Order: sequence, then structure tokens, then C-alpha cells
Amino acid sequence: MRVNCVAKPMFHKGQTIRFVGGTGIIRDYQLQSGTWNYLVEMEMEPELEVGRIGYETMIWLSEVDIDSLNQS
Repeated sequence: MRVNCVAKPMFHKGQTIRFVGGTGIIRDYQLQSGTWNYLVEMEMEPELEVGRIGYETMIWLSEVDIDSLNQS
């Protein structure tokens, strides 16, 4: 018999979080090498003169790099 001991993710889709670069919203997550990684959409700053190209507002972060805004 095989037992799977993978911990559940600490954060969920749609949750607002903070990290060293600012704040954002969890859009997706995946388990990679035993660690949860999260696709975070960063809060948008005012539009730049050159405009936006695409996914420059998304970043993959490890669980240890994220703090919940809802922690007591």
C-alpha cells in the first residue's frame, strides 16, 4: 500500500496575498518537487506610457515567499 503525504496548499485561488514585491491575487497553483508554487497576478499600477504587452503582471512564487493578508 502506498500513502501520499503531500500537504494541502496554504493559499487558494482568488485569495489576496502579499509578498516582497507588493500584493496580488492567487490565480493558480501547482505542486512541484514537493513544494506548492502559486501564479500571482500583481496589482496593476497606473498605465505606463509604453502600455502593457501581456502577462508582465503575473509571477510564479513559492509558498515560503507569500504571506496572507488575512492572518491574525
